[in-house]
Amino acid sequence: AASGGGEAGVCTLPVLLLFLPGLAAGPAGMLQPRDTPSRERRELGGLWSFRADLSPGRDAGFAQRWYRRPLRQTGPVIDMPVPASFNDITQDPSLENYIGWVWYEKEVLLPLRWLQGDPAPRVVLRFGSAHYYSIVWVNGVQVVEHEGGHLPFEADISSVVQGSPGTLCRITVALNNTLSPHTLPPGSIQYMTDKSRYPKNYFVQNIRFDFFNYAGIHRPVVLYTTPAAYIDDITVTTTSSDSVATVQYQVSVVGSTANSLSLSLRDQEGKVVATGDGPVGELKVLNPNLWWPYLMHENPGYLYSLEVQMQAQVGRALLEDVYTLPVGIRTVHVTSTQFLINGRPFYFHGVNKHEDADIRGKGLDWPLIVKDFNLLRWLGANSFRTSHYPYAEEIMDLCDTYGIVVIDESPGVGIKLPESFGNRSLQHHLAVMEELVRRDKNRPSVVMWSVANEPASELPPAAHYFKTVIAHTKALDPSRPVTFVTDANYALDHGAPYVDVICVNSYFSWYHDPGHLEVIPLQLTAQFENWYKTYQKPIIQSEYGADSVPGLHSDPPMMFSEEYQQAMLREYHSVFDKKRKEYVIGELIWNFADFMTNQGTTRVLGNKKGIFTRQRQPKAAAFVLRDRYWKIANESSCLPPVITSHSLFL
Repeated sequence: AASGGGEAGVCTLPVLLLFLPGLAAGPAGMLQPRDTPSRERRELGGLWSFRADLSPGRDAGFAQRWYRRPLRQTGPVIDMPVPASFNDITQDPSLENYIGWVWYEKEVLLPLRWLQGDPAPRVVLRFGSAHYYSIVWVNGVQVVEHEGGHLPFEADISSVVQGSPGTLCRITVALNNTLSPHTLPPGSIQYMTDKSRYPKNYFVQNIRFDFFNYAGIHRPVVLYTTPAAYIDDITVTTTSSDSVATVQYQVSVVGSTANSLSLSLRDQEGKVVATGDGPVGELKVLNPNLWWPYLMHENPGYLYSLEVQMQAQVGRALLEDVYTLPVGIRTVHVTSTQFLINGRPFYFHGVNKHEDADIRGKGLDWPLIVKDFNLLRWLGANSFRTSHYPYAEEIMDLCDTYGIVVIDESPGVGIKLPESFGNRSLQHHLAVMEELVRRDKNRPSVVMWSVANEPASELPPAAHYFKTVIAHTKALDPSRPVTFVTDANYALDHGAPYVDVICVNSYFSWYHDPGHLEVIPLQLTAQFENWYKTYQKPIIQSEYGADSVPGLHSDPPMMFSEEYQQAMLREYHSVFDKKRKEYVIGELIWNFADFMTNQGTTRVLGNKKGIFTRQRQPKAAAFVLRDRYWKIANESSCLPPVITSHSLFL
């Protein structure tokens, strides 16, 4: 639990968090910013000015209108890197566990060409993510407000910057990391009223998920331009049969009715393989190169480029806009016992991850991202789940490119309290799924949506809640299966009837019967058989694992030793090998790497269930998993049985 002090009014922090007036992010398209012949982008990473609001009510920034002038004029500021979490950057323990409003500011000079013209270009400010609740001003004018810490939001700031004297653009962000029973993920503020034990007005942020609630501007901030009339959104779905693939598309244009709209699909050599025109249609591709997962084909992750060109008359000007979207041609289908990609059975042998690392917290870091993908491929992993929130677009781009299959999960983790199943929470959850599908709908690597992790799905309200969320997600995207990850009893789970794939977490001999490896075969077998008998749906073991402290050894194996982690994995694997011949379609280890959590008596500087350390060094269990995954790849691949961990990766 994170802590802080404050006056009685601080208890309204969650209300302040949710009901400040402002401009909500609209339902427009959310195409990833790209440089094209008609568009420019400029990243605003680096050092920003930063100030935490340490006033008793955490409200001095609003009362004194810090956004009206440079932040340095409001009081002491420090340098803060963006993207990064702010928690671990300084030596200040109060910032490590700070709850409330913090303020960021960046001053940039805009090119004159962005401010002139008839019509002038559209200038957009975009945040990849900021945790949790954001209000943004440009030159003192509020431009956008957004709830949620893991998805992008943006604002058209053209009228603000083009109406201001000069080219200076001052961007101010107020960010609040408070979680309430109705946020996603949920949390609660608890006041400690025993004055003999706690300071006056002492409160803690309670959370019901096992990772640190890092906060800050976690992903890139970008300024980009488009013409005044522009391509707003593109939706692509693909089908294939025999030697022909169909790419169905829908393009939306904003600002004017397009005079012409043309599309060209190019292969990786730049050859045009199909063309089309108009906002809705389909492209036929002969002898297509399908998008295949890593280790399932000698050329995984094949991507075409869909170039969309628009011309529109705005006043006397003929405007042109160009946008290029990567497209992978693949199909997904679920039966009662199999998960099919391009008509072939796919077995998930992968990991669960976190966006988490030393110092930077959840901040996007390219060296770390590339290292993680190198480790995934070294491991022979073909998939991961974005536990427990959507990951950065930059990570998803590499999944598309490398052929790493993704179960794309919403931030619906820790939904435990009855009030978190009410209509207010439900409506927000529906909105988050709209944002997630809008962002990732065109990604071939995304083969399934997960709407939640380990909710209290045994509670009666969970039936309506998950029936509604899953139906809404399917309506947004009929092309993909939908699941949520459960740890409830199979006979009591009210959400399971509505999923396409059963994803179940279990920690036999760890949280249950700790230290008793001998119970795993019986309990895990019963788990699978009970779930399948009840629902007749394929099953993924979406979490299993054990903590191990690097360098701690014990023979016979004892808990927290590297040997115990190895032994637990082997016991689980023996059952997996029997059941994957029937209806078990995947296994995802918890976790890829050690990660930070709140402090507690069961956590020694975080969760140690990683097969890699937080610094990405392998534990003994990594080699157990590597041998297994490459063996499975050789058994199930359509390639000749000469695949090794060296031939396709090193």
